[in-house]
Amino acid sequence: MSGPRPAVRPPAEPWNVPIITAEIPESGRRVDLAPDAATRAAIAKFAGVVDLPRLEAGFDLSRVGHDSVRVVGKISATVVQNCVVTLDPVHNEVEEAVNLVFAPATGPMAAPAKAMQPVDAEDPLEELRHGAVDLGVIATEFLVLGIDPYPRKPGVTFDSPVADDRTSHPFAALAALKKGDEGKDR
Repeated sequence: MSGPRPAVRPPAEPWNVPIITAEIPESGRRVDLAPDAATRAAIAKFAGVVDLPRLEAGFDLSRVGHDSVRVVGKISATVVQNCVVTLDPVHNEVEEAVNLVFAPATGPMAAPAKAMQPVDAEDPLEELRHGAVDLGVIATEFLVLGIDPYPRKPGVTFDSPVADDRTSHPFAALAALKKGDEGKDR
């Protein structure tokens, strides 16, 4: 007999830079970020890349109404990945623009504010968590979105092998089975 299983917690974010929305002045706030080497290593592991020698993020935060915040900026990074053809290291540049609006949930047990947003809205709303916007999480998410899923060294192409033999195509085994069934009585 076993007891209740412990709740499965999602992996911790590798980079957290929370900004309390109540502390953002009406005139706005500029935040420029560059994580240290240990944090970049954790982000690289989280993102599934070999190395992250450079990551920079710059954000302009501005108030939208009484309790919402707009985050506009960009992330810029150099990532090292393995070439999908040769497995050699490839250095790729990532540049991603950020333009998000964060709003609080409409009540303590309510759905996030974005659930109240029309589907065709120009700027879908993100949910504020604990009255803060986490710029480290935003930068990490946009970095992951900008990483090339199939990196290749310049000039490298993948040429699939050409089969000259008619019996080596993917359906050759099925054709042979069908030939064997043609001679049997049904």
